[in-house]
Amino acid sequence: MPDFIYPTAHYIAGVDEVGRGPLVGAVVTAAVILDPNNPILGLADSKKLSEKKRLYLYDEIKEKALAWSLGRAEPEEIDQLNILHATMLAMQRAVAGLSIVPDYVLIDGNRCPTLPMPAQAVIKGDNLVAEISAASILAKVTRDTEMALLAEKYPEYGFAQHKGYPTAIHLEQLARLGPIPEHRKSFAPVRHRLTSESK
Repeated sequence: MPDFIYPTAHYIAGVDEVGRGPLVGAVVTAAVILDPNNPILGLADSKKLSEKKRLYLYDEIKEKALAWSLGRAEPEEIDQLNILHATMLAMQRAVAGLSIVPDYVLIDGNRCPTLPMPAQAVIKGDNLVAEISAASILAKVTRDTEMALLAEKYPEYGFAQHKGYPTAIHLEQLARLGPIPEHRKSFAPVRHRLTSESK
């Protein structure tokens, strides 16, 4: 058993986030408690899976997990708190939303939010811990779906392709069209565009 697993824990939750880097939309987190008696094959870091595989696993995780929950922090909260603190808040919300209270929580990355139970950060946890892999898949599919819906609302920005990340096309459209309400106003490219508008 890896040394980052709490040896006496009965219910271990894995937590991951998607969407810290984009200029638009919420940061989305997920918390998952897997059922050791109902294993899910093929779990991995969501970024390493094809979209088809992610969607398949997304349904299987929701069906087989003992508990799962999504958390989020909206662009306004990101602007108010900063992206790190907003991500920690979204993780707290995901854990709080679980129908089973975990004994121990494993968080992808190098820091943990404040939680009412023991927790440990696991660097590259989405590759090492099945629960974190499952959480990364739920969070990514959820956020990608939201970006596809935003693309329908604002087709000229190309959100379905770049998912809100600051690609050349996104920055070009941001400069040309200006930000939408869902943009994160505190992020430098958006802030600079807003500043140029107000001059």
